[in-house]
Amino acid sequence: MRLPVRRNASFLLAGLGCIVASCAPFSDRVIETRSAGATSASSSANGPEADYPVVIGEPFTIDGITYTPDDSLNYNEVGYVALDETGATGITVAHRTLPLPSYVEITNLDSGRTILARVERRGPMINSRLVALSPSAMGQLGALEGAPVRVRRVNPPEEQRAELRADAEAPLRMETPEGLLAVLRQQLPAVGSAPLASAGGGARAPIQPIDPGASAENAGPSGSPANATNPPPASTPGISPLTNSSAATDTAVSAPSRSGNWVVQAGAFSSEAAAKRVAADIGGYVETVGRLFRVRTGPFESRGKAEAALAKLRGTGYKAAQVYSIR
Repeated sequence: MRLPVRRNASFLLAGLGCIVASCAPFSDRVIETRSAGATSASSSANGPEADYPVVIGEPFTIDGITYTPDDSLNYNEVGYVALDETGATGITVAHRTLPLPSYVEITNLDSGRTILARVERRGPMINSRLVALSPSAMGQLGALEGAPVRVRRVNPPEEQRAELRADAEAPLRMETPEGLLAVLRQQLPAVGSAPLASAGGGARAPIQPIDPGASAENAGPSGSPANATNPPPASTPGISPLTNSSAATDTAVSAPSRSGNWVVQAGAFSSEAAAKRVAADIGGYVETVGRLFRVRTGPFESRGKAEAALAKLRGTGYKAAQVYSIR
């Protein structure tokens, strides 16, 4: 009578073995399915569809200057770069008018190094800067705050777009030759940005912010501040001067005779003409120190009065202004 029981037990054990054996492949299939789903979601986030929809946006104003976002395919400007400190990641930039997203080549006009970056945010919210780069983009470009740059909209291949969407670096572009860099530097305004003349002819007038840039005390090794450069000549095609140069030359050149121990320095420039334009704008004077031209207001009888003048000056856009004692 035990034999049938033994056969039943064997049958039950065999059945259990089949159940266990059949569960293992099922479990593997579940894991594989979940993995495939995660890969699909990741692929979707970084795939071509991540570039759509393209957002243009409404016009907005920064310190009296109105910017109108536009889907311009031939965007090509020179200006100065800012560090985006909003927690931005990847090789990304903030721009005031280009579509979100779009792609640009950014050239460091000091070195010729050129990178590909993705425009993802609006900014910078200061008129004296053309574009704001994430820390990673700033590092790849090899630039510092206030460095002169060229920003040109491009249509890169999909594999390079995918690299940027995944917060990776696209390959560096070919370095810009020194001859072209020299031409581009000539188009730089003393402050702000200026569009380069396009094949269609003409270009908008340059942005005319009122932030003169770094002070002499913060000048680089060459003795010239990072964003104090020679202004474009009046005959440069497609570029109009920032102000009336003759008026700027005749106004506020030398230090006043007032007594006081404190001055407010708006900035320092390697170009005397640029310094005179800024001095005329703020009612200040130009002081030559070596190869630099300081733009200052004052003197003031007390530091308190100087601080009040500093606050007013910074409020109008001169973010780099500082108070100094001259005694």
